[in-house]
Amino acid sequence: MATRFDDDTAVTRLDAETFTAEIEPSWWVAFGPNGGYLAAIILRTMHLALADEAWQPSSLTVHYTAAPAAGACQVITRIERKGRTLATLSSRLTQGERLCALALAAFSLPRESGLIFADSAMPAVPPPDQLPLIAGIETFPSFTSRYDYRWAIGDPPFSGSAHARVGGWIRLAEPRPIDSLLVAAFLDGWVPAVFPRLSGPEAVPTIDLTIHFRARLPLPDAGAHDFALGVFNSRLAAGGFFEEDGELWSANGILLAQSRQLAILR
Repeated sequence: MATRFDDDTAVTRLDAETFTAEIEPSWWVAFGPNGGYLAAIILRTMHLALADEAWQPSSLTVHYTAAPAAGACQVITRIERKGRTLATLSSRLTQGERLCALALAAFSLPRESGLIFADSAMPAVPPPDQLPLIAGIETFPSFTSRYDYRWAIGDPPFSGSAHARVGGWIRLAEPRPIDSLLVAAFLDGWVPAVFPRLSGPEAVPTIDLTIHFRARLPLPDAGAHDFALGVFNSRLAAGGFFEEDGELWSANGILLAQSRQLAILR
């Protein structure tokens, strides 16, 4: 059964490279739609362009050039090169003559490697059923109502903290397995890492978002209403910009994806 997330990220194919979509206003932040939501729309067109579930995203980078309005948009998605195990795709999301997002992605078939290691470890936090919903969620952008958040890491938003590290459990408010589209949405769906350092709400629009997918999705034992654990931190705010590094973990400790973004601090 399709969820609201699937409906809101749905696309219609017009020809081999051209897709249309409707940007849903319930995904709004201060000046436009959430960047993770737009990334999910773009990623859906790339999956359809390849038309083979064996090809899965390894890397996605989206540059947000202008905030689109609610309503119809067009996505031109091209397979720039398709080799034996690696494919490179590009996408342009536009409204009329206005370029709103520009994306590049690498998709791959399963690959074997002789070198395997994992130095990253999932943070030890209480399970989601032992944590309350984020307090004060009504002060956050409207799109946050689409998620179930359980705060687990970092100081409260707008507390004037000396640290820019946040994290916790996240899932859709309705049951849906975690796939690459949802991973893209989650990695730009959490409270920004700089919020604990601030004394009050500020708009922090994303300039670019890069996601490295580190697991093939959905996981074999994934449930329809599983939480994922997101961990986000920033080490530098200067010149009106800050960076944010993120990790997204499955409930059983598998690193699903890593992210990095540059955002404006108004």
